[in-house]
Amino acid sequence: MSKITDLVEQLAPPILDELKLELVDVEYVKEGSNWFLRVYIDKDAGVDIEECGIVSERLGEKIDELDPIQHNYFLEVSSPGAERPLKKEKDFEKAVGKQVYVKTYEPIEGEKEFEGKLLQNDQDTLVVEVTIKTRKKKIEIPKSKVAKARLAVTFS
Repeated sequence: MSKITDLVEQLAPPILDELKLELVDVEYVKEGSNWFLRVYIDKDAGVDIEECGIVSERLGEKIDELDPIQHNYFLEVSSPGAERPLKKEKDFEKAVGKQVYVKTYEPIEGEKEFEGKLLQNDQDTLVVEVTIKTRKKKIEIPKSKVAKARLAVTFS
C-alpha cells in the first residue's frame, strides 16, 4: 500500500460513518500521464451520485488540508459496481452463496483463476464450487494464496 492510500483509509471513515456508508477500497494509480485517487464506497442499498459527491467534497477538503500529494491528480469517488472486490472478512461472509472470481498467487490443482459459487468461508479457507464442462467440483482455496477476489456477474 502507498502512503496516500493509507492516509485516505484513515481520513475517510469519520466522513463515511456519518453518512452510514462503508469504505470498500482505495487505489492510487497512474494512467498515462494522469494520477487518479479512487475511493470506492457502498452500503447495502447501494450508493447514489449525490452521496459520492458529498464524500468527494468532504474527503477532498481533508486531503487538501494535509496536502500529501505534490502533483495534480483526479479524486474519483464511486460505487465498486457489480463486481465488487472482496477484501474484508465481512465481504466474504456476504458473498457466500454468490458467484465469485478468485485469482491466486500460485496454482491450486493446476489453476490460478476460479469462478463459481462461494459455498463456504472460514477463517483460513474459501470453498468455491466451479463447473468444469458439465460437472461441478468443490475447490478449497487457502486465503493466504488469494491474490484477488471479487463478485462475478453471470449472464444466464
